Amino acid sequence: MGQALASEFAAARVVFEEIDATLGQNLSALMWSGSADELNLTANAQPALLAVSIAALRVLEAETGVEVDGEVAAVAGHSLGEYSALVAAGCMTLGDAARLLRIRGDAMQAAVPVGQGAMAALLGLDREAAEAVAREAAEGETCDVANDNGSGQVVVSGHASAIARAVALAPARGAKRAVLLPVSAPFHCGLMAPAAERMREALAPIELSAPVCPVVTNVEAAPISDPEAIRRGLVAQVTGTVRWRESVARMSADGIDTFVEIGAGKVLTGLVKRIATGCRAGSFGGPADLEAVRPLVEG
Repeated sequence: MGQALASEFAAARVVFEEIDATLGQNLSALMWSGSADELNLTANAQPALLAVSIAALRVLEAETGVEVDGEVAAVAGHSLGEYSALVAAGCMTLGDAARLLRIRGDAMQAAVPVGQGAMAALLGLDREAAEAVAREAAEGETCDVANDNGSGQVVVSGHASAIARAVALAPARGAKRAVLLPVSAPFHCGLMAPAAERMREALAPIELSAPVCPVVTNVEAAPISDPEAIRRGLVAQVTGTVRWRESVARMSADGIDTFVEIGAGKVLTGLVKRIATGCRAGSFGGPADLEAVRPLVEG
């Protein structure tokens, strides 16, 4: 993850070196040659994904001459990706984002004992139908809609027993499939309240600048430029629903017709194409992607 970028581009190496120094950990070595189990720990995975996203962004800016400031209509990130979006928009420093994601990962992991929480994807249901399944499955426990990813892909999160009931109920309520997800904690649900409080404390002293372009946040699914509203949103998203479908639809309605996913993976590109039908979309996560994505970026 990100190794090819660092090997080929100085702009990427600078990002990995800064995050390693900020965290006092050779995170880049863990990403490229360490234990997969250790990397998958939430406290490592979150800053690692940030590192790849910002390294890719800096390379893309250097290679195309197109910068976020003045040339991008809006930025957005899915869950922890919102931190990458805020760094891209100049709202938060890279060092602060890395430190906050380390705290966020630790706090989320500690909020619920291992085995007591779970998440599941309900495929073929819209958000309203998934919320009905979640209410029926709760039976006094927590079962919340964690992600509305669009295209009939909604994720629920909460107590393991409640999620098991949701998985059992969903096919009879119209789902094509219901699948338990291999996660270490039940993210984006009410069980994360202790983690949200920890993030409120961690974010309080952080200086946030007005972003150079609007940030379409997970909680509001709307473009936000006020730093204090962004700060509140980062706390709220720990327990709140990631409204990705609505976020992309809002950007499309505002006239944005070209989307570039930056960082590891291409999942969001597929979702965007299905939500904002007719848009131009592509992804950049490594050197091999550069020429394919260049026309999208350079217009």
